[in-house]
Amino acid sequence: MFEDTRRRRALKRVTPGDGRALKRFRWWQMTFRALFYLRLPDDGDGRQAVYAVDVRHGKTDSSGHVTAHLYLDDRQHARSRLPAVFPVPGGAVEVRKSAFGLKRCHYVTADGAEYQLVPDRDSAEGRRAHFERKHPALSRGTGFLSSSVLVVALFVLVAQLAEQLTASPGISRHVGTFTSPVDLPAWGNTVLGLITVTASTERALRLRYSRLLDGAAG
Repeated sequence: MFEDTRRRRALKRVTPGDGRALKRFRWWQMTFRALFYLRLPDDGDGRQAVYAVDVRHGKTDSSGHVTAHLYLDDRQHARSRLPAVFPVPGGAVEVRKSAFGLKRCHYVTADGAEYQLVPDRDSAEGRRAHFERKHPALSRGTGFLSSSVLVVALFVLVAQLAEQLTASPGISRHVGTFTSPVDLPAWGNTVLGLITVTASTERALRLRYSRLLDGAAG
């Protein structure tokens, strides 16, 4: 029920586009732009309609929200602040962001089937997808390493927080004290934080997101 309410609110945020042309993806936009495509059959004459979702991560509106733009055949068709739900033939395109990129850019059909949109070949997401196609085993290893890094970082974070909390006399009197098995210096925590951000960014390029792992990293 909560998901249905959130979806209805997102649909109300969609406004018509102004028809502007979709700009080509440039290599120097990899760090702040995401561009995904969806091809759907046009009910009118049987041709394929090409939808594109364009998100500029670093560009916000006056309220501080990032906006997603939906293009139809290279012309701006609609726009909405994130999270966004764009109605399209046969279903809707859902777009959500995380602290490290997009965590969702999927076509959801009326019967509930989900399909991830295809990233532009020149985008960071597209280059990661190309790497996965060319080197599937190495790609799986990279994904496993990213997940492992986040698990380790979560363990260290929880352990350090538990030590700080139980250092309080009011809490230690009831539950005792806890000593973290990992005692990192300040520079160690900084390095771990950088590695964690890198791991979550790699996962965002594959639109992988876990509230527990990536949410804690953010």
